[in-house]
Formats: sequence, C-alpha cells, structure tokens
Amino acid sequence: MSDPHNAPTQQDEPPRRSLRARLAEGVSNLMRTHIDKSTWRIRLVAMGFGCLFLAIGGKLVYLGFKPEPQSLRRAASEAVSRPRPAILDRNGEVLATDIKVMSVFAEPRRIIDKDEAVELLTAVLPDVNAKELRERLASRKGFVWVKRAIKPKEQEEVFRLGLPGVGFLPENKRVYPNGPLAAHVLGFTNVDNIGIAGMEKHIDGLGLSDLTMAGFRLDPADLKPIRLSLDMRVTHAVRDELEKGIEKFKAKAGAAAIMDVNTGEMIALASLPDYDPNNPVDALEPTRINRMNVGVYEMGSTFKAISIAMALEANKVNLNSRVDARDSLRYGKFTINDFHAQHRILSVPEVFTYSSNIGTARMALMVGVEGHKAFLRKMGQLDRLRTELPESAEPLVPRRWGELNTITIAFGQGLNVAPLQAMMAVGALSNGGQLINPTFLRRSEEEARVNAPQVVRPEVSEALRYLMRLNAEKGSARTVDIRGYYVGGKTGTADKIVRGRYAKDRVFTTFMAIAPSDKPKYLFLTLMDEPQALPETQGYRTAAWNSGAVTGKIIERVANMLNLPPRLDLPTQPFPLLAKLGYGYVNTPAAKGN
Repeated sequence: MSDPHNAPTQQDEPPRRSLRARLAEGVSNLMRTHIDKSTWRIRLVAMGFGCLFLAIGGKLVYLGFKPEPQSLRRAASEAVSRPRPAILDRNGEVLATDIKVMSVFAEPRRIIDKDEAVELLTAVLPDVNAKELRERLASRKGFVWVKRAIKPKEQEEVFRLGLPGVGFLPENKRVYPNGPLAAHVLGFTNVDNIGIAGMEKHIDGLGLSDLTMAGFRLDPADLKPIRLSLDMRVTHAVRDELEKGIEKFKAKAGAAAIMDVNTGEMIALASLPDYDPNNPVDALEPTRINRMNVGVYEMGSTFKAISIAMALEANKVNLNSRVDARDSLRYGKFTINDFHAQHRILSVPEVFTYSSNIGTARMALMVGVEGHKAFLRKMGQLDRLRTELPESAEPLVPRRWGELNTITIAFGQGLNVAPLQAMMAVGALSNGGQLINPTFLRRSEEEARVNAPQVVRPEVSEALRYLMRLNAEKGSARTVDIRGYYVGGKTGTADKIVRGRYAKDRVFTTFMAIAPSDKPKYLFLTLMDEPQALPETQGYRTAAWNSGAVTGKIIERVANMLNLPPRLDLPTQPFPLLAKLGYGYVNTPAAKGN
C-alpha cells in the first residue's frame, strides 16, 4: 500500500504558461544578442538581402532583354521611313540619296504627366506645335511621333530630359545635294520617304512601295541606283542661262530642254521658277509647274515645221513648189496676215524662212481637215504624252475641227500641246522620220528605235533639216548660227489668250534648234512666257530676240559637254538625199521673222 504522504501533489507540478507568454519569450530570445549566436543570424539576414537583390536584378535584366510589345514594334516599323535607291545622272553623279537621321517618338501610355512632357519637349524643340503634341500624347496609341529628322544637338537635349516613354528611332531622309537643279524631273518625297512627284513617284510605281507595304525590310545596300538620262553639268548650264535670260527679258517664266533625237533621252530640263526638293513647301504653286510637260501652250511658228512636213509627206508640195502669199488669206470674218508680208508667191523654203502664216495655211488646206488631224495624231500631238514623269497634261484640241481650225493650227495657234510633245515631233522630223517617245532614263539608240514608228520618209526628214539650217543661215533663226556647229532652228511667237481673247501686248515665245543639221544629235528648245521688248531688241519681243538668243547661249556653253566639237570645215554635201533629187540651197533674202 502506498504511502499517501509520498504521492505527488498539485503544488509540485510546474505552472503552465499561456501561448502569448511563450511567443513573447521566443521573440525576446531571438532579439537578444549573444556573442556565440550572432554569426548565424548575420548570415541569415545577408542571405535574405542577397536573394532579394538577385530577384530585382534578374527582373531588370529580363526587362532589358524582353522584346518590345508586338503592337509597338509594328507601329514603329510602319512609321519609320524606308530606304530608297539613289538617283544618279548619266555620268554617275548623285542627284538624290538617303541619309540616316534620328527622330523622336513617344509612347503615350507610358507618359504619366503629359502636360509636363509637352512643356519640356517644346522647350527644346520650339518648332513642335504644343497643342498638336498634347493631342497626340493624349491618344490611346502605343506610338506617336514627336519630331522627325532632328539635329544632333536636339537629340542630346531631348536625351537629357530623361522622360520615360520618349525615345529615338533611326530612319531615312531623302536629300538632294544639288538643291533645285532638275527639281521638276526628280520630284520629291514626303516625310515618310514616299515619292510624291517626278521620278521619285515613278520609282514607287515600279514596285518599291508594294514591297515596303508588304513588310519587306529593305537594305539600302541591296537597292540598285536609278541612273537617269540627265547630265547634271549640262542641266546646270541650261538652268543658269535660262535664269539669266528670264531676268534680262523680264519674262514671267521660262523653260528649256535638250533631247537626244536618236534615243529620245532628255539630257537637260529646267523650268523656272522652280523649287528646292529638300524643302518643297512651294512646289504646288501654279507658277512653279513643269512647263515642259505639265503646261500646254500654243507653240507658234515652231509648229510650221510639222505642217510643212505634213504637206511634203502627203506629196502635196516639194521644195520647188510655189505658194501664193500675195494677199491676206480670208476665211469668213477672219483674215490671216503674215508678220513680215512679202506680198508675192513664195517657194516652200521661203515660206519657212519668212515664217509665212499664209503659205503654211495654204499647204495645210491642200492636205485637208481629216488628213491634218490624222497626221497630227500620228505625230503624237493630239493625245497625252506619257513618260516616266507621272505629271503630264492633255492637249487642248478643238471640239469641232473645221477648215478654220486647220488654218490656224497650221501656223501654231488653236492647238495647245505640251512643249515636250512638240519636241518629240520635231525630233522625229530630224532623226530620219522615227517617232521616239522621250525618256528620262538611260537608253541606247537600238532600244529606242525598236518600237519607234516611221512617221515620215527619210527624205522628208532631210528636207526639214535643210529648211532649219537655211533658216539659221538666212532667216529668223540666225541667233543660233554659231560658227563651226552647223545649227538649224525655227522661231515661234504666239499671242497669249487673256480672258478668252488674244492679247496683242503679251506673247509666248519658243525656239527650237538642231545640232548639227547634217547629222542631228541634239534638239534644243527654249520658251519664255511674256518676255518684254528691250532697246537692244529694236522694240521686238518676238522669239528670235529672246528665246532664240538664250538658245544660242546654251548651245555655245554646252556643246563641248555634249561632245560636239566645232568643225572648221563644214560639210560640202550635208543633205545627200536632196542632192540626188536635184535640190540645192535657195538664195533667199534674210528675214527677221516671228
């Protein structure tokens, strides 16, 4: 039996502590610093901070290498201007090329204080419109442009702002190293490097824009340069002489061009006033059009070359034929007169050198209205001229074409065509009779003549060259009779139409010249809009005194550039086909004509 005195009692058991007391004691022991336990605690804390640092660092690295959101990449890719092929002249000189520039963009969703961003950005980019920028930043787009093609200093200042959601993208900018030179041929691009006019637009039409729209990333090194038919040196000389001529004769505007009659290549073209394609803000002004193929004009007496060729081709006349120009030509209430009336019967060469309206009209009436229309259509004068340049104008053709229309059109009034069209026709009358479409790209003679129709017989072509040379020797084109170059030419002066009527005090003058006349290589054309009479022109404002004078200056200046060296000995038999037919020079008195 157990001893009741030895049994444990309640007082002998250790007292039970509450949960709160035990937790408090644990925290106290953890926080209590003991020398023998401090090492592992420090290591534990260090390991915790290290893990936290690694996690943050890893996240930053991930974010740094993480691809941009697909929508932003797509937006940036579509916004950045694509590369374009360089444009070179026929000798390899650069006319247009791309350079790399930086542009500023923004991601509106990442910009917290948009007002502050606008204020800071417009402070360093003062030409950015604050209101427009605020509207762009307020949009829900993932990508917007702030400013395209900024300067290096501007890039540095924007970078220093340190604005989140604002960055830089490299892109291509089109530049034209020669400023306004050949501007109407080259055209220009917009801020996205898309061709807007001229050859730039033509290049996009060849498929460049289709490739970029399809998402193909083009490397500039893979784009083959486009080589034009233009010669930069010759174009500069033509523009310079034209500019001097416009200033001298106080004309409103003018244009000049040179074409290779055997290939159709345009060697030079200038139309003033022009514009700088690097900053084409005024390119769309009506006064700055390309007058060679966008403007349409009555070409005046230069059209007589076509009319006389028509009569020769139709065998209605030959060089020995005589035409009655003794009296004015009357048709109803209209009377046709000559500028320098001879009041006698004229030979065909005399009709040309005296620039007789009466004689030319009578030859056109021999062919008849329908024959006249058919010949002009065959010569490309009644339809829109198509070249690589997208800009072109439709000729203004009479709605009802009767005998009176044939009479006036024969001497260059009543039909408005682009000067380049008229050049094409006269080029055919110079090159043996083949109508070659003008081109602004390099082309060989063989390539040009493949699809060129024969519009007149070779002997008709030679007859026109003979007449143009005769006119330079003894007629109204003597301003281009430059020693050693055997040039031929034809003048043209047309009264301008003002408010539906011909104005007697405003003229449009043209001048065409071929060189050399025996074996033509180049055709020159100069035109002037409202040139004024000067004391040195004896009070005349007709083409021989202004457009003709400028053409002569151009030929003298560019002949060596065109590989036309002067010949000391002129050809003894320059027109062999005519010689076989028994034609020689007609001893025609000199004439000052229109």
